[in-house]
Amino acid sequence: MLILVFDTCFNKTYIALKKDNKTLLTDIIESDDKNYHSAYLIPKLRDILKENNILIKDIDVLGVNIGPGSFTGIRAGLTIARVLAQQYNIKLCAVNSLRILSKLNKTDKRTITILDARKNKVYFAVFQGDDTIVEPSLILKEDIIKNIKNDDFIISDNSISEYLNEFSIQSYNYEKSDENLACNLIEITEKEAVSSDCNWAMVKPLYIQPPSVTLPKKDKIEVKNV
Repeated sequence: MLILVFDTCFNKTYIALKKDNKTLLTDIIESDDKNYHSAYLIPKLRDILKENNILIKDIDVLGVNIGPGSFTGIRAGLTIARVLAQQYNIKLCAVNSLRILSKLNKTDKRTITILDARKNKVYFAVFQGDDTIVEPSLILKEDIIKNIKNDDFIISDNSISEYLNEFSIQSYNYEKSDENLACNLIEITEKEAVSSDCNWAMVKPLYIQPPSVTLPKKDKIEVKNV
């Protein structure tokens, strides 16, 4: 089975390619002064496939992060994944950001993943191993503490890590780690491909909340959930 995954929802773009039991490559793309990192996804994918003598039609499964995360990143990655899956009849597995991050926990402890959603809110989910205990949701930042148990393994970003430190609560800050999150995504995708249909038509973005749009008062319109 040939699996290609990419993730543009975090602070970097992550890519991985795996054939059967061998990971052929993993790659990380960072933003630069000219473009957001997801802008480089298509040319990078083209180079990776060419270097490995692989055609898009040879791929059996695609895996993509559907969010929550960067709205630009969600749209970029998911659009490319859906187009490729539809045109070449490839399985497409959707994986959410908080589940990907939960795999950073190598202990048996319950995992809580928390990301800053701005406006005094956070993206929040709870996992026990491969099982989702609390689905990704939006909660108030002030409600984080009451949802944490003493022995939880907490995974966060820079902002939430600083917030938790105010309460003397330690967390694993993924933004300060060197982890290649594509490895987590490809692991989950491989399992999903066996247990589900992974139909591209069923894959939708997980925004949880609509993007923030600010317009001049005279042109202001109502922004609804996508």
